[in-house]
Amino acid sequence: MILTPLSEIYGAAASWRRWQYERQPERRRRLSRPVVSVGNIRVGGSGKTPVVAHLARLLLDNGHRPSILSRGYGRRCSADGVTVVSDGQQVRADLRHAGDEPLMLARALSGVPILVGANRYEAGLLAERRFGATVHLLDDGFQHVQLARTVDLVLVNEDDLTDRPLPAGRLREPIRNAAAADAILVTADDEAIAGRISRALDVSTAFRVVRSVEPPRTATPVLAVAGIARPERFFADLHAAGWQVADTLAFRDHHAFTRRDTEHINAAAGANTIVTTEKDAVRLEALTFDRPLVVVRLTAAIEPADAFSSWLLARL
Repeated sequence: MILTPLSEIYGAAASWRRWQYERQPERRRRLSRPVVSVGNIRVGGSGKTPVVAHLARLLLDNGHRPSILSRGYGRRCSADGVTVVSDGQQVRADLRHAGDEPLMLARALSGVPILVGANRYEAGLLAERRFGATVHLLDDGFQHVQLARTVDLVLVNEDDLTDRPLPAGRLREPIRNAAAADAILVTADDEAIAGRISRALDVSTAFRVVRSVEPPRTATPVLAVAGIARPERFFADLHAAGWQVADTLAFRDHHAFTRRDTEHINAAAGANTIVTTEKDAVRLEALTFDRPLVVVRLTAAIEPADAFSSWLLARL
């Protein structure tokens, strides 16, 4: 099958690029303040954004002034330079200039400057100079090897262990490269799963990411709409939290919703309310629906909480 050798070539190229920066660390640009990178191995759907929000709140609670540096994937207007999505007090950019995930974070987090741009070194310099950032959260940063980081966190799950690099699989690079991380964050409720993945990847430090959605705000059936990677996880979270999900509609990740999509959503029967994610809400808010639209907040926690907090703060 032609995809298999292509995956081997893709994986080898990604590994070679990583090796080049590891062999010549002086090639990496270094900010004045510590950098905590949050990334993954697979394409989309690892739950990075709720983890970044969780880390930002943890750092704020411990006296830091974090900034979030993002590429701003999916934004329609990507002018040269750095776009300030939030100055920590006020949202300063719209969806077209920010991208859905940075805009979602800007609305959810107070006191956290959020900057997007292809050059995240420049974004970090601006965050330090203008906003007094004492630590940076590098969103989707595992493959952004040209920026030096103090702590490298990588989200993984069991499916990643048997997956292959693009295009035959969904991995951005071979799974063995996760060993470059300082710690892995395993999406699992079971400690045994986290331990098994830790041993398989030869990463001695592992923590668990526990996802949750808020409990139902209505006792009536709902239509769940999601344009995110792996929307089935959101639908499963709703069921687990007790929402009465009558039907689901899934769109591709970062989908730009149109009026035709509105008609499709309005045509769905059997539900009195539409529910969606915070990420989708920033792309749906300009449209009109024939029933209430409820935004369901998805949160992430890293367990064991005290051990992780101590581990992270000690490295900063």
